[in-house]
Amino acid sequence: MNYSDRARVFLAAHGMEPDGIDLGASVARFIADMELGLAGRRSSLDMIPTYLSCGVPPVGKKAAVIDAGGTNFRVALVAFTENGPVIERVERAAMPGSTAPASWQDFIDFSAASLLPFLDEAEAIGFCFSYRAEVTPERDGRVIAMSKSVQLEGCEGRLVCADLRGALRRLGAPDRGAVIVNDTAAVLLSGASLLDGGRYDGLIGLVCGTGQNTCCAIDTGRIGKLSPLASGSQMLVNLESGCFDGLPAGDFDRELDAASTIPGDHLLEKMTSGAYLGELSRLALRSAAEDGLFTPAGASAALAMDTLSSAAADGLAAGMLSDYFADEADAALASELCSAVYERAAACIAVNLASIMLFNSAGSDPQRPVCICADGSAIVKSRSLRPALEAQLSAFAAGELGLHSVITVRDEAPIIGTAAAALLNT
Repeated sequence: MNYSDRARVFLAAHGMEPDGIDLGASVARFIADMELGLAGRRSSLDMIPTYLSCGVPPVGKKAAVIDAGGTNFRVALVAFTENGPVIERVERAAMPGSTAPASWQDFIDFSAASLLPFLDEAEAIGFCFSYRAEVTPERDGRVIAMSKSVQLEGCEGRLVCADLRGALRRLGAPDRGAVIVNDTAAVLLSGASLLDGGRYDGLIGLVCGTGQNTCCAIDTGRIGKLSPLASGSQMLVNLESGCFDGLPAGDFDRELDAASTIPGDHLLEKMTSGAYLGELSRLALRSAAEDGLFTPAGASAALAMDTLSSAAADGLAAGMLSDYFADEADAALASELCSAVYERAAACIAVNLASIMLFNSAGSDPQRPVCICADGSAIVKSRSLRPALEAQLSAFAAGELGLHSVITVRDEAPIIGTAAAALLNT
């Protein structure tokens, strides 16, 4: 976007200009943290091994999927056909523990009973578990804690897949292998069938909704904290990239972070995700009002905003919510400032994605780009973020680094990817 002089001076004064980030230096810092995390040393990137591999799911096979995330619980049957994955059946329910406290055994018994009608057709089980768990080499997950307002008593230390398979045996279900998958790895694997034919030089999973995270495949020989592992095979690694702390913060980043429940943590997420882009935009508009950039009526409107949703900020960036600012010049400035928040978020995400491509030496052939499998409200619903991100990947990743990529978005990506994980890893 071409910014007016007053918008550019204001953004620069507060360290919030979209082109104020040294992208090359930020990539170097990001890769350094990737290497530290893989070595098991102190890093802002956890680089969590998933023990999952990627590949092309077998055609003609089906997997049963549990997707437990937030307050929603889904069970599905996914078939992989010559034309790609097909969700044949899906059932939805409230997540046990989301409306009233429940026990871990209640949850497991509910999961097993919900899954049972799907198992006669399924070859394997995939469990997308969007809560804190330590992944084991057996591709199970040991629960650390629940979150997202879900209360399950007795969950700590339980093995998700082992407990589920035990409950299924008690119901007389056919024996099926099971794997645990986090949502970002599932999003990556939602594109696994696209690898057929060699069109893409690998996959990256990107989630940018309420939170932000990425996942990629890494040669096992480079995962030092799992040493000794031989090189030559690939394992999916969950970067927990929303925690990266190596990007320069502006005034509104610091203000938002100080007021958050986790100050000093998840700094990249606070610069890029749907949970925070609205508040960053509100802080920018408020500061512009305090600096005298709006008319008196426009300043009153900006200062009256106690909250601003990311959807509303996105609308302002697109010039579609004129009800906030009656004056044309005020509306234009508000659009510029909100656009800058989204364009800077796109630059930060581009650093994340370019770092992965450079680390893996992937995407150098424009005819075989890296496929970025993306999901999350900020990517899927925003009018501003995805176009800005694609522009950054074109100008910086491709134009300066020679690394080529395309973004794909698939409906029900976590379900499809979890099914692929099950068939590829049991």
